[in-house]
This record gives sequence, structure tokens and C-alpha cells, in this order.
Amino acid sequence: MTTSPAPGEGPVRPVSVSLHEGTIAALKARTGKGGMSAYVEALIQRQLERERLRELIEDAEAGHGPVDRAAVEAKRAFLRGDAAGSADAA
Repeated sequence: MTTSPAPGEGPVRPVSVSLHEGTIAALKARTGKGGMSAYVEALIQRQLERERLRELIEDAEAGHGPVDRAAVEAKRAFLRGDAAGSADAA
């Protein structure tokens, strides 16, 4: 049984995508011509990670109920080092 490589792994192959001219110009301005592929690869990997994380969250919420938003905000405040939220986050 052959498995597909994970995102970011395996040989590099050229593909063709269609983009708006303005998007191409902005991409070239940010990366230069030679850096476009690496930039697009990183964007796609990040999007795939976000989608997978969203799926994991949805699965967890389906099994355990929705996330307590107040608890999430308290943990965020704690991680940021906010004095007001850190006492509640522990």
C-alpha cells in the first residue's frame, strides 16, 4: 500500500494555476520572481493546517459540546501575560 506524502514532503513538481494579474503583481512585488513558488507553497500548507485544525475542533465539539468562550479568552489573556485575565485563567 502506497501512501501519499504529507504536505511539504515529497518531490517538487510544477503545476499550473490561474491568478488575477493584480494578485500576480502583488506576489512578485513581495517575493521576487524566484520566491513565488516557496511563498505559495507556504500559504497552501498554512491553509491546509487551518482546515485540519478546524476539522479537529468540530470533531471535539461534536463529542464534548461547544467550547466555553470565556475560558478560551481567559487562557488567551494568561498566555499574553495580561494581568486582568491571568488570575482567572489558572
